[in-house]
Amino acid sequence: MKAQPEPVTDIAGARVLLKLGDSVTTDHISPAGSFKSDTPAGQYLLANGVERKDFNSYGSRRGNHEVMIRGTFANIRIKNQLLADFNDGAGVEGGFTRDFTQADGPQAYVYDAAQNYQAAGTPLVVLAGKEYGSGSSRDWAAKGTALLGVKAVIAESYERIHRSNLIGMGVLPLQYPAGESAASLGLVGTETFSVEGVTELNNGTTPRTLKVTATAEDGSTKSFDAVLRIDTPGEADYYRNGGILQYVLRQISAH
Repeated sequence: MKAQPEPVTDIAGARVLLKLGDSVTTDHISPAGSFKSDTPAGQYLLANGVERKDFNSYGSRRGNHEVMIRGTFANIRIKNQLLADFNDGAGVEGGFTRDFTQADGPQAYVYDAAQNYQAAGTPLVVLAGKEYGSGSSRDWAAKGTALLGVKAVIAESYERIHRSNLIGMGVLPLQYPAGESAASLGLVGTETFSVEGVTELNNGTTPRTLKVTATAEDGSTKSFDAVLRIDTPGEADYYRNGGILQYVLRQISAH
């Protein structure tokens, strides 16, 4: 980490990791329960000599970032709308997405797809509905999101603490214009996204809105002004530093 933060940049060429509905809780994002041996977390533990009977739960392993990253968006009840047409139109429940680094965007585990996007240098966004991040304040819900390579969440509304936690991890919380949603804007999640205006934060100002452009596979575009939910000057400082930990460390080292 450098003594001075790098300037924040606009987001370009981002792909959708998940497209979610309303009332997605922090437990959907970072579950605390048990997991099976065929999941990314289970495969990781098996590869490191841990037997299935000793897996325990995500909650008991929250000190192990390797397990927790693999458990992010891995709740067996989460429903990623990117997979709505799969399984004969019944959709797919669990920690799966479509991996657009591969031809035709096949189904893949969220963690595996995120690793492929990271290797390709592709930033990620999450699309969501109302009350995103509701439920208990679970810090790993924001940590895991950031560590998967998600740069922004675009939702209709946020639970207050999760919105703040996202900023604390360097993830932009964006909100659709009032009365709008992914559905009303015709967003399906297969588009490539760009977010412009983030660089204004480098000047010490916090823009009220950022221009989001979604480019469909056929080249057509849809643009809208997303509300930037960085609500206080302190939150803007955290984001400019890449997160709250980096901000605090720089404050300490400067004195």
